[in-house]
Amino acid sequence: MILAIDPGCTESGYCMIDEKTFKPLAYGKILNEKLLDQLKTLKIDTLVIEMIASYGMPVGAEVFETCVWIGRFLERSPTNNIHRIKRLEVKMNVCHSARANDATIKHALIDRFAYNVRNFGKGTKKDPGFFYKFRADIWAAYAVGITYLDRENGNG
Repeated sequence: MILAIDPGCTESGYCMIDEKTFKPLAYGKILNEKLLDQLKTLKIDTLVIEMIASYGMPVGAEVFETCVWIGRFLERSPTNNIHRIKRLEVKMNVCHSARANDATIKHALIDRFAYNVRNFGKGTKKDPGFFYKFRADIWAAYAVGITYLDRENGNG
């Protein structure tokens, strides 16, 4: 079981992923304090988190606060199998382009795991799809986990 996190300065997206099927099992976007508390009780094999990288541009206080949260999540990890993956690595793995953005990453994931499925692979309440109830930072967390899995399987 893999836990992938897209950290933020107050809330973070997370996605538990089955490492054999790549299927998202549990996911959401929650307050950082709540995720930190839940890390104590989770049974996971691997923690994968998106890491901040400097590209020479000025950044604001939110980026530094996110860095603090990354450190807190890593320190609280219930496993020693921890991997930090930069956004550029995700873009290159999922979209094969450094120019990719959130929308292109989302569409590449849909094309890969829910191709030709209506409603972007989300399905409905009655018939949930592969990406049922995915939104915002959950997509980013899932992409981080997929990047790790692809690398581990020799595909990334």
